[in-house]
Amino acid sequence: MPNIQSAKKRVSVSEKKNLRNRMVKSGVKTSVRKLNEAVAESAEAASTQYVATVSAIDKAAAKGVIHKNAADRKKARLAKMIAKA
Repeated sequence: MPNIQSAKKRVSVSEKKNLRNRMVKSGVKTSVRKLNEAVAESAEAASTQYVATVSAIDKAAAKGVIHKNAADRKKARLAKMIAKA
């Protein structure tokens, strides 16, 4: 446990950021999972879920939770999956 005040604050701030980052990443994973389920069901459900998933990925990249290139890669793979289905 840190003794210096600034170190205590850094621990607190990093815990808050870690919680936010985990929530955003979890939301992206949930959205991708829902998209996979929608692809199995129907094309129109998949297209609406695809828009929501891409939006979640873009928001995560904008917040700095995932890297921009990683977000682009995820979106490209999802688009390829939708096109194949």
